[in-house]
Order: sequence, then C-alpha cells, then structure tokens
Amino acid sequence: MTKDRKTGSYERTTVGGEEVSAFVPAPLPPARPRLVVDGALSDRLQAAEQALARLQLAGEILPSSEWFIDAFARKEAVLSSQIEGTQATLVDLLAFEAEMGSDPADADVEEVLNYLDALDFARRQVADPSGLPISMRLLNQSHARLMRGTRGADKTPGEIRRSQNWVGGSRPGQASFVPPPPHLLGDLLSAFEKYLHAGDKLPPLVRVGLLHVQFETIHPYLDGNGRIGRLLATLLLEEWRLLTQPLLYLSLFFKRRGGEYYDRLGAVRTAGDWEGWTDFFLEGVATIADEAVASARELFALIAEDRARALEYAGTSVAAVRLFELLPRHPIVSVAFAVERLSVTKPTAGRAIDALEQAGVLVERTGKKRDRSWVYQSYLDLLRVGTELEEQDRRGGHA
Repeated sequence: MTKDRKTGSYERTTVGGEEVSAFVPAPLPPARPRLVVDGALSDRLQAAEQALARLQLAGEILPSSEWFIDAFARKEAVLSSQIEGTQATLVDLLAFEAEMGSDPADADVEEVLNYLDALDFARRQVADPSGLPISMRLLNQSHARLMRGTRGADKTPGEIRRSQNWVGGSRPGQASFVPPPPHLLGDLLSAFEKYLHAGDKLPPLVRVGLLHVQFETIHPYLDGNGRIGRLLATLLLEEWRLLTQPLLYLSLFFKRRGGEYYDRLGAVRTAGDWEGWTDFFLEGVATIADEAVASARELFALIAEDRARALEYAGTSVAAVRLFELLPRHPIVSVAFAVERLSVTKPTAGRAIDALEQAGVLVERTGKKRDRSWVYQSYLDLLRVGTELEEQDRRGGHA
C-alpha cells in the first residue's frame, strides 16, 4: 500500500439536506509515486496473461465456440445483475427464452435481458468499422439499453447524471461512498476518455483494471454504474486483443469476493492503494480464465458424449438431432420453441423432444401436463455454477 499517494480530493456538497464530502478522483494513471508492476505484482501479471493465453487457445480449438460465447454471455448477464440485487437466476432467464412470445416473467428477468442487449450492442459497434469506438458515447448508448423499461427507467437512461448520488446507506450522511458532484463530471469523463485512448507504458491488462476503478469512482449514472463498469472491462479485453473473443467475464469473481471487491475500491480512494487493487484484479483474471478453460473442456466433453447417446437411440429423428444442436445455446426448451426454431409441425417437435428425453438427454422440468418444458439438466448443472442466489444476494447491491 502506498500511503503517500494522493488519488483525489474531497469537495463538500449538499444532498438531501445533508452536507457530505464527495470524492473527486485524480486523472489516470496513478502518480506520485507512479504504479510500478514489479516483484510479486509482476508475477501476478504474468500468471494472468498466461491464463488468458490458455483461454484464448481453448476458444480457438473448440469445433464451435459460438455456443460457448452465448452461454457465458448469459451467465455474465445474470451474475452482473445479481451483484446489483437482481433476483433472476440463469434458470429463470433460460426458461423465459424457452417460452416463445411471452412477456418477461418479471422485472428481474427484463433487467438481465437488457444487459444482454447492451453487451451485444456494444460489441457490434466496436467490431463495425463504421460503428462507435469504446467511448462515453458508446457507454451512454449501452446504458440506455441497459435501463430501458426497467425499474431504473426513471433514472435518465443513457444520460450522465445531473444530481448527486451516493453508494450505501439509506441517506447521504450514512453513505459508504459519495461520488463526484455532477458539475465536475464533464472534466472527469473527458480525462477518463483521454486515458482510454492514450498510450501508456503500463501493461494493457493492468490498464483495464485501472479504468474499471476510475469508472466506478466517477459513477456517472444515477443507476447501472456497476454493470456498465463490468461491461467496459469485457470490451477492453477484446479491443486491446488480450482475447479475440468475449470469453472472460469477471462478475463471478467479484460476486464471490464481494466484500473484498468493495474494500479494494475503497482503499484506492482512501489510501492510494492501486497496488492492492491491481493484485486483486489480476488474481480475478487468472482465476476466472482458468475456470473458463476447465468449464469449456467439461461442457464440450459432455456435449460430445450426449450427442453420441442421442445418435445411438433408435427413435432419434433428423429433427431430434437438429434440436440437440440447439441445446448448448438453449438448454431449456418447449414444444413452441422447437416448432419455431426447427420450422416443423407441433407433432414433429413433440416427437423430437420425446426422443431426446428417451435418450437421457432432456428431463421434463414442470411436472405439468400442459405448458411443459424440458431441460438439458447435466449441461445446465455445469453451466450455472455460481449463478444461484444465496442469502447475501437477497440484500441487494450497489448501483
């Protein structure tokens, strides 16, 4: 920890009738003294970079990585939303997607769907030569999609806040953190963008971590800051060619280590401890990258085994084989889903589902005679690790 590094200043401001001290971060990169990646921190960086290289290779050698990308994007959407207090699980999301043409079951599922829409929009923009680069304009437009129609729709979606916010506590005087006053956001975000596009001697992976903290500290929106800040990290990993596909998402690590995550953010602001944050961030990258590699191997082996089982079953039809190939992206299915995706009749769809059920691939999940759905249970059990709600999730999160 670097106790003599000044990472910002405080400005007294009044919000809700209470006078509070709002933190105004200094521009990146950390200075006086500058952040140096050496010793144990250098070893941590090397481990994280090697883990990313293994993940990159795993993505390249998979016969088809699209299902893996889709599956992990959905898992990230659920986890990133859960950190903010959303109660939807991965099963809730997949069950909704299997119910063709239905409205979202509740606002929590809608929030997860909005995150997927924001992530997809941002990635398409960055990949398109005529699209938006990673910038506040891109993040604003992604934020508009994230907050559309949800409980945050009244909190100026897509717009930089014009009022003071705070994090933690029922009122400003009890807040654990008060971000910068709104009249300073223009200059702060301008400096943020400048660093985003400027050259720097610090390794790109370290810079991703710095930019995440800076964004969370500026807290430019009335709601949705955490989700956009995590989305930013995902975009930067791909933009700076640390990965060529979006295979790494850090929300699972941040959820597991939630208390330490917020402590590390706070220590940067109060004690200038960029080193402690960077060590934590790089540990998260290495941990999640290695877990993603192991998960990819397990899921691919399971799919190969179950594909063989389905093909060996005497009652398997062409429609059943086609339905099986959809399962890694859509592990919960209904008859309506199969009719829509396979362009077959209802009886043909029903027989395809029945064949996969008889082959031991699908399991009926509702116990009902009508409006039934089936789950690729063994696959979903592997994929959903970490996404089920625990007691601490039900207490809510940070904006």
